[in-house]
Amino acid sequence: MTDSATKGLKPKHQRLVLLSLALVALIGAGLLAAWALRNQASYFYLPSEIVAEAPAPDQGVRLGGMVEMGSIEEQPDGTTIRFIVEDGTAKVPVSFTGIVPALFVEGSGVVAEGRMGADGVFVAEDLLAKHDENYVPKELEGMSQAQVRQQVEATLE
Repeated sequence: MTDSATKGLKPKHQRLVLLSLALVALIGAGLLAAWALRNQASYFYLPSEIVAEAPAPDQGVRLGGMVEMGSIEEQPDGTTIRFIVEDGTAKVPVSFTGIVPALFVEGSGVVAEGRMGADGVFVAEDLLAKHDENYVPKELEGMSQAQVRQQVEATLE
């Protein structure tokens, strides 16, 4: 607003107009940011949700669950694996080509980022392996608490 447009307004009303304009600009910026990021969201699905209502084949999603025991199969090309992710209710076959995380094992939690294939197989572009929160270094595995204490004390000397 120009000075000539606000000359007839009292200072109280000028502040109210400026506050209203600032609020409209802030809401507009928020809506613009949400619109720009609408396709960047990656939703998290459980296998039972994917089986019930599969996402569009071109939609990037995350699939989370447990790797079914005995389901990991290495393919002949040496870089592709196939496995099944389950949540106790449903199972989804997954294919992944790339370097598998060291913590990726049968019976462990996994989050696969990728897309549903037309054939019903989830094609993962990235695997995130969930790990046990009780981390123990390989050097200390199988040791009793007393042995661990001795090892730590010897290291500090």
